[in-house]
Amino acid sequence: MTIRRLLAVSTLSLALSAGLAHAQTAPVALERIEAAVTAETPKVVAWRRDLHANPELGFAETRTAALVAEHLRALGMEVRTGVGKTGVVGILRGGRPGGVVALRADMDALPVLEATGLPFASTATGTYMGNTVPVAHACGHDAHVAMLMGAAEVLAGMKADIPGTIVFIFQPAEEGAPPGEPKGGAMLMIEEGALADPRPEAIFGLHVVPGRPGTLFYRPRGFMAASDRVDISLHGRQTHGAWPWKGVDVIAVAAQIVQTINTLTARTIDPTTTPTVFTIATLDAGVRYNIIPEDATLSGTLRTFDIAQRDDLVRRAGIAIDNVAETYGATAEFSVRQNAALVFNNEELSAWLAPVLTEAAGEGNVNPATPPTTVAEDFSYLSQEVPGVFYHLGASKDGVDPNTSPPNHSPGFDVNEAVLPVGVRAHVLTALRFLERD
Repeated sequence: MTIRRLLAVSTLSLALSAGLAHAQTAPVALERIEAAVTAETPKVVAWRRDLHANPELGFAETRTAALVAEHLRALGMEVRTGVGKTGVVGILRGGRPGGVVALRADMDALPVLEATGLPFASTATGTYMGNTVPVAHACGHDAHVAMLMGAAEVLAGMKADIPGTIVFIFQPAEEGAPPGEPKGGAMLMIEEGALADPRPEAIFGLHVVPGRPGTLFYRPRGFMAASDRVDISLHGRQTHGAWPWKGVDVIAVAAQIVQTINTLTARTIDPTTTPTVFTIATLDAGVRYNIIPEDATLSGTLRTFDIAQRDDLVRRAGIAIDNVAETYGATAEFSVRQNAALVFNNEELSAWLAPVLTEAAGEGNVNPATPPTTVAEDFSYLSQEVPGVFYHLGASKDGVDPNTSPPNHSPGFDVNEAVLPVGVRAHVLTALRFLERD
């Protein structure tokens, strides 16, 4: 654990255990919250559909950011725009003195051709790696923005009764730094003061995923994997496809490297203690069926939950790739770049949160001990700065097995709109109950 995280955890522990004077206030009644969320739901659905039909790629979320900023200003909040290029920060200062808590939603879409058949399906395009590509909210960030906008309106309507300050963070580029950009949205927003003035004592966020509709699930400590981008460049010697011995076959080298990485991961790491995924997802080489090319490039992703183990696997993979290339007479360049750190849910805050989420979702609909997941999230950088908890909201269609529900990032991914009020309530309650804590 880093010194920064230790300090953050210590600060949170003092805040939760000291019975701060500013927290001595009657809690806002759940019935009042439920009524306000119900009244807000038609707007949330409308926002979600509008955003879904008008998706924007990372650091290009200008329309989305403008919609969010206009909404927050209309609620009377202090609003900062352009934080991390297109990020928006709204500050709601309650009518009573108290602490500071933050809520976060991500705004960017993906270069995916939507195949949901929805009447508000995206037909938008954008520019990615110099090419015009289809763009779709294939990860549910449209729902995230809409739910946090709804929570902002509900909480603004309770401003007089809020004992403290709530910071709303609408973040760009969660899906990673676009090509040519050195940093993604969370890191850039942190650098540009999203967690300063005022500085939150805790931060919460959620993500829609396949799951029983309206359920909330998470785990303390390591919840979502650290994510690294892997790039491999191979250089051989071009030759006729009929005379492979007259060249150095980078296609054969690439095939052997993929098998080596798969075997290295599967046969040297215990998946029951530290889940690890090392995937080569792209291979680019050649222009003609009967020419063995001179160069090949591969790229992929590494997902891990243990820093020391990750570092050792990267070291051993580098050695193995060099050895395979040398065996064939080729050369290899191997590089690894982190896209997201481990999503680490603060243990004390995780335990405190379970009954709060039960208020939001109902008895039997919260699992605070779900298994870890190998997908990643750059919320991890925010919760490295201040203690936080990130949780998932099940959003499969009614009657559909979550195991067969289209996954995030697929052309058919969609959000069951019936779960949107659960997400709004969860945002509202995590902020209020944190500030009201005894």
